Amino acid sequence: MERNLKNVLVISFGFLLLFTAYGGLQSLQSSLNSEEGLGVASLSVIYAALILSSMFLPPVLIKKLGCKWTIAISMCCYITFSLGNFYASWYTLIPTSVILGLGGAPLWSAKCTYLTIAGTAYAEKAGKNAKDIINQYFGVFFLVFQSSGIWGNLISSLILSQSSTKVEVSEEDLECCGAYNCLTDTTNTTESAKPSNSLIYTLLGVYTASGVLAVLLVIIFLDQIKSDQAETDKEKLEAPSFWSTFLATFRHLKDKRQCLLIPLTMYSGFEQGFLSGDYTKVYVTCALGIQYVGYVMICFAAVNSLCSLLFGKISQFTGRKLLFALATVTNTACIIALLLWKPHPKQLAVFFVFPALWGLSDAVWQTQTNGLYGILFEKHKEAAFANYRLWESLGFVIAFGYSTKLQAYIKLYILLSVLVLSMVTYGVVEYVEAKSSPGTPTATKKENGGPHSQETRM
Repeated sequence: MERNLKNVLVISFGFLLLFTAYGGLQSLQSSLNSEEGLGVASLSVIYAALILSSMFLPPVLIKKLGCKWTIAISMCCYITFSLGNFYASWYTLIPTSVILGLGGAPLWSAKCTYLTIAGTAYAEKAGKNAKDIINQYFGVFFLVFQSSGIWGNLISSLILSQSSTKVEVSEEDLECCGAYNCLTDTTNTTESAKPSNSLIYTLLGVYTASGVLAVLLVIIFLDQIKSDQAETDKEKLEAPSFWSTFLATFRHLKDKRQCLLIPLTMYSGFEQGFLSGDYTKVYVTCALGIQYVGYVMICFAAVNSLCSLLFGKISQFTGRKLLFALATVTNTACIIALLLWKPHPKQLAVFFVFPALWGLSDAVWQTQTNGLYGILFEKHKEAAFANYRLWESLGFVIAFGYSTKLQAYIKLYILLSVLVLSMVTYGVVEYVEAKSSPGTPTATKKENGGPHSQETRM
């Protein structure tokens, strides 16, 4: 096997193992650690730490440690979160959430840098176009990585479904499920049906082992990029000083188009936060039980992955406006339906319809928003994508932050309001672009999200 391709596969399967654990654990936090909102508070802290991490750590760590050891050490940060869940409390989960968040940005940045260097090196050796090889490597990575959402949730559902405490939810308790959930009573039924500690420890043990395997895979099989091979790329990393990189992120806000895209970028965090923090708890766990959370999130992950691939391909024919319209209509219909629907175990199929439609919409928000940033800010990609990570993470922080304080229907109204605002400001951006460059054919050709299509996933 060609050496660079071997390294790409090592990184891909390392991320698959790591995010099989983290993705499954993230989906369960609001239900597994519902006392005093500990689970969603930990998720909020993760994304707050990620914001700080994005601004400060990646260039420093990659420069000092190199890509391989930055990836390995950052992966260890994720494992601490799994360990913190063994004895979940404010004193274990919050510190490990901070550690995970700080490791998140260096992990993704080192991965991108490694794949770019590997692709460039192979292209030079083979006499091929570097961009084509880099895109192929990112394609291989996301093909493997995207399935992590399926495996992580499948593991949780298979293990938690072994619980012997099958509790029938009474009609009275079902009144506390859904959009008008009872803030004080929602955990009563779920607590009584909570899996035994032995099952929870088994699940956490599997997740921790998966993370450890990811680290070992990288340490043992991933080649360190030679200094002469990475010389050019290191120079690129070292060229901007720390403060110039930091200030460039905020200087980019002088561009009115970036300011107008803030609501759309934050909405991506809001809608993902609602699905994993609220839908799983007040609809799925409340009415069906925690063992169904994994199956429901598998549905979301599978549709999201397939649609991401599909929309990346067809955007060159349909244009991004049509895809944004499709996502807006789909998400709006879901929000209105969730406001009206009273979840009941007899309507089992409906619990899977919502995450499937949500996955379709999220695929558009991810691929097309990333693609839009790449097209609009081609000369300032680093600062633009730093803003993307900043505002999307802020959306997560806010969504998880108010998760336990507000009833679900209020959060759905907030979601709908931000969506409407997002589409208005996005429309202004498209109008400004059309006015400044009428009849430009390049926009539709470059709308494919490319290698950035899912990079902001934690």
